[in-house]
Amino acid sequence: MLTLLGVAVIVLGFALRFNPLLVVVAAAMTSGLAAGLAPLEVLAAFGKAFNTNRYVSVAWLILPAIGVLERAGLREQARRTIQELRAATAGRILLAYLALRQVAAALGLTQVAGHAQTVRPLLAPMAEAAAEPLSDDQRQKVRAMSAATDNIGLFFGEDIFLAIGSILLIVGFLDQSGITVEPLALSVWAIPTAIAAFLIHGARLLMFDRHLTPKAEDAA
Repeated sequence: MLTLLGVAVIVLGFALRFNPLLVVVAAAMTSGLAAGLAPLEVLAAFGKAFNTNRYVSVAWLILPAIGVLERAGLREQARRTIQELRAATAGRILLAYLALRQVAAALGLTQVAGHAQTVRPLLAPMAEAAAEPLSDDQRQKVRAMSAATDNIGLFFGEDIFLAIGSILLIVGFLDQSGITVEPLALSVWAIPTAIAAFLIHGARLLMFDRHLTPKAEDAA
């Protein structure tokens, strides 16, 4: 039970608004020492974990490139492109993105889009441009719906890919309980859920369009 002191350190550190990195390191060190590990052994465990999961930090390499593109006018160009399409609306753009996000995630391409690399520099500006004119409150709602669309598309699409971590976790847990389930079977049963999520959120997006249009006309 003493190893759970690390959880208490995390709660206390975040409550006091300390540096998150220092809080996590302190929590890991506390749990390691409580488990009977020497300080050097805890550091060795840190190094091994970092080396094993170093691919996680690769995603950060794209952030500087996105920053340079934004500074060069990526968001403005996205807005201009959408403003030239008369049939484009915020709901239709987000609905198309939802479909693409779900299909890509179902194929295991979970990192080809996301909040940092797609929603902020491209999707949200495009949705805003299609719904102009907007009040400040409406603009924030469009941005929130853009982020939510990415979350829903990824969450309900990735479980269709049989090699995703969540599927393997379920298979491993059931196997420990003496229940043998093939990853493919779980992936197949995730398809109806993904379809339902698309239909439900797609309806929400079209309703969102209806709520935006009258207000935009009033603002004009």
